[in-house]
Amino acid sequence: MRSAFGVAEVRAAERAAMARGPEGALMRRAAAALAAECARLLGRVYGSRVTLLVGSGDNGGDALYAGARLARRGAGVTAVLLAPDRAHPGGLAALRAAGGRVVDGVDERDGRAEDAVAGARLVVDGIVGIGGRGGLRERAAHLVAAARTATVVAVDLPSGVDADTGEVRGEAVRADVTVTFGAYKPGLLVDPGRAYAGAVRLVDIGLDLPPERRALEALQYADVARLLPVPAGESDKYRRGVVGVVAGSARYPGAAVLCVAGALHGGAGAVRYAGPAADAVIARFPEALVSAGPPSKAGRVQAWAVGPGLGDDEDRLLDVLDADVPVLIDADGLRLADERRVRARRAPTLLTPHAGEAAALLGVDRARVESARLAAVRELAARYDATVLLKGSTTLVADAEGPVRVNPTGTAWLATAGSGDVLSGLAGSLLAAGLAARDAGSVAAYLHGLAARHAADGAPVAAQDVAEAVPAAWRDVRG
Repeated sequence: MRSAFGVAEVRAAERAAMARGPEGALMRRAAAALAAECARLLGRVYGSRVTLLVGSGDNGGDALYAGARLARRGAGVTAVLLAPDRAHPGGLAALRAAGGRVVDGVDERDGRAEDAVAGARLVVDGIVGIGGRGGLRERAAHLVAAARTATVVAVDLPSGVDADTGEVRGEAVRADVTVTFGAYKPGLLVDPGRAYAGAVRLVDIGLDLPPERRALEALQYADVARLLPVPAGESDKYRRGVVGVVAGSARYPGAAVLCVAGALHGGAGAVRYAGPAADAVIARFPEALVSAGPPSKAGRVQAWAVGPGLGDDEDRLLDVLDADVPVLIDADGLRLADERRVRARRAPTLLTPHAGEAAALLGVDRARVESARLAAVRELAARYDATVLLKGSTTLVADAEGPVRVNPTGTAWLATAGSGDVLSGLAGSLLAAGLAARDAGSVAAYLHGLAARHAADGAPVAAQDVAEAVPAAWRDVRG
C-alpha cells in the first residue's frame, strides 16, 4: 500500500531523524538522491546546463547541494536566488566551491536570471518547500515560465502546490519529475496537484513515519487481490451474495443495462433487477433476475445499488433506503436522497457522486469541489455519516474513520457516458459479496480504472467496453 503523510507528520519525523544523526546528514541524503535523478534525466552530465531556482528554505538547500554534485561532474550549474539574503549558506558555499555560478533572481535589470533559465537543459525547482501556501510570487512565476524547453524537476513538491491537499491557489510549477523525500505527500496524489507533479520518485531518507498517522493511502495490486471475494468449494449463488439493482427508467433504460453489466462482474453470485427497464435488462442479460415491482418485493438481497437513470422515481429510492442491508446511492438517487434519511440508516451507505453532484450536495459550485477534492470528500462523509466515493480525475474514498483512499488506476478515456453506471453496479456487487463499504468502493474504483485501461489501450472506449473488460482486470490483479 502506498501511504501519504501530512506536512506536520513529515516535519516531526524530520526533526526526530536530525536529532538521531550528524548535523546535515538528512539534507545530504536528499541532495544525493536529487542529484542522481537529475543525472539520470540528463543522461550525459558533463557539459549540460543546469539551472537551480532557489528559495529561502531547506528546499533551496537541497537544490544547491544537488547542484554542487552535478557541477563536480562537469555540468554547468547556475543558481538563481529568489531570496538572495536568505539562501541556505552551506548549500551556497558548496555550489560555489564546486564551480557553480550564482545569479540574483530578484534583479530584473540585466536579464541574467531569465537567460540562465531559458538556456538550461534541466531546471530544478527549489523555490518553496512543503510548508508553502498559496501560489508563486510574480517574479518566481515569470522565471518558471521561461523554462519552455527544459526538463523541470521539483524538489519534494512542485512550488505552488499545497502539500496537504493538492490545491493550487495561483501560479505553480508544472514539473516533469518530482523527487519527494521520506514519504508521499497528499498533494502529489490528488488533483489538481497531481497533474503538476509529473512522474513522482520517492526517496527513502530514513524517516520513521507510523502507518497509523497517514493522511492518505492508495491500494496496490496485492492489497486489492487480498480483498477480492473468491468463492469456496461449498459456495452457491446465494452464499456468494445477491445484489439488487434499482436503476433506469422509460427514458433511460440503458442506465439499468450498464449498472447490471457492472454488477454481474463484481463478485456477487446473482443480480436482481427491480425497475421499469426489466425487458431491456433481460434481453441483454438473461442470467439477471428481473422484477417490475417495488424493490422490497423483488426477493432477498445482500446489498442494493440505486440511482443511475432513476429519474424522479423517489418511491423506489425510499423503498431501498428502508432496507437493512448496505446501499449504494448514485446519480439521480443522490439528487433525491434526503440527508436525514441517509444519516438515519443503520446499515452502511456508499455515496458515489461526481464533482457536480458533490457540489449540489454541499451547496457549493463545482469549481470549489474540483479545486479542493480532499476537503469535499471528507465533508460529505461527515455530513451524511456515510462512505463517499468522489469520482473524477483522482477518485477518492472517505468515511468517518481511517485515511482517505485515492485510486491510482484509470485513464482519461474513462470520461464517457455510462461509465459511472458500470462502477455503481460493480461496487454494489462487491458490497453484496461482503466487502465493507470503504473496501467495496476502493476495489471497485481500482478494477473499474484498470478495466478502462485494458479496454481503451490508447483509443476511445464506451461504458459497455469497460464492463466487459472487468474480468481481465480481475485476472490481472489476481495474477
